[in-house]
Amino acid sequence: MKVLQINSVCGVGSTGRIATDIHKILKDQGHGSYIAFGRGTSLNCDNSIKIGTEYDNYTHVALTRLFDKHGFGSRKATQDFIRIIEDINPDIVHLHNIHGYYINIKILFEYLKKVNKPVIWTLHDCWPFTGHCAHFDFIGCEKWKTSCNKCPQKVEYPKSITLDNSKNNFIDKKGIFTGVNNLTIVTPSNWLARLVKESFLGEYPVKVINNGIDLQTFKPTQSNFRNQYNLNNKFLILGVASVWSERKGLDTFVKMANKLGEDTKIVLVGVSAKQKLNLPSNILVIERTNNIAELAEIYSVADVFVNPTLEDNFPTTNLEALSCGTPVITYATGGSIESVFDGCGYVSEKGNLNELISNICRIKKDGKTIYQKSCLNISKVYYDKTIAYKKYIDLYTEQCR
Repeated sequence: MKVLQINSVCGVGSTGRIATDIHKILKDQGHGSYIAFGRGTSLNCDNSIKIGTEYDNYTHVALTRLFDKHGFGSRKATQDFIRIIEDINPDIVHLHNIHGYYINIKILFEYLKKVNKPVIWTLHDCWPFTGHCAHFDFIGCEKWKTSCNKCPQKVEYPKSITLDNSKNNFIDKKGIFTGVNNLTIVTPSNWLARLVKESFLGEYPVKVINNGIDLQTFKPTQSNFRNQYNLNNKFLILGVASVWSERKGLDTFVKMANKLGEDTKIVLVGVSAKQKLNLPSNILVIERTNNIAELAEIYSVADVFVNPTLEDNFPTTNLEALSCGTPVITYATGGSIESVFDGCGYVSEKGNLNELISNICRIKKDGKTIYQKSCLNISKVYYDKTIAYKKYIDLYTEQCR
């Protein structure tokens, strides 16, 4: 079996690591595997294919910024890539993020419909069935159910600074993405699966395959983190994000900091240097770490991981915390609640800061140790990537019969 995955990035970021994890399993089982990507450089893949050039990316960005035509640039880059696909002749094509300024969705799907090969499409956000945005839960928009227009998030990713083309984008994407004979959609969460079934993509079968993580890296890990930052005898509340914003809950941590006692410390990973200037003194900032072993140390030393996200699909940070034996508290947002089982954390009403703090106090009173066994068991049963991503191999085999 020969599989071609297509994603915006390869081996970096959550979607890029998912693609390379699947690639490794395929190779280990003796299958042919390729990953095509459009941004940055490739990591951890011996058969990677770069789609287009940096110039192609920049012109696609310009098309998006000026005309709100994201997904409709990169014509020549996509045509050249189609010829590469024809040379590879994969048995199955697995799409991940096809947004990201690197591929022309119309040309790609015209080809997929013509060759009539099995297609798996893992949705990591909502962009495929909206006229513009990748997420809409934060503002409660439901235009995507009927027809997008006058997008209230025009300046959000993929940002347009002039025109609003959301109405035409919605119509075009509906025509482009529907009518593929052998396409199966995969979502990491039940929440996103329900949205897909309500959208124009509802004609396709939808399967849920949770994201997985590397339990050999994310595990209870000893470190001198507390000594290094003079945090001994402190109750540590941890937050982690690749980019912090109001939607990710940065404001919630600021409000929380003003309500906590001196025996408690908030640690935030991923805060920018500019954001750091406006945070209170009882928040310890780790601007960024690309060292996942170091990140596992920080997860392990925390007493509780708090994810006050106001918009999310199936956050990997929750899984990473659990696998390090740290209980999780999250708002009832999207698919974030689906990884918080009894005994490994609490779900708070969305936006209810008092309930969030009350649940933190419960863990502080109980002590982290009574939650650790449940956290570790949950991560081993559900989120071990070697188990999770073998489900994709089973799906490939099923679709290729």
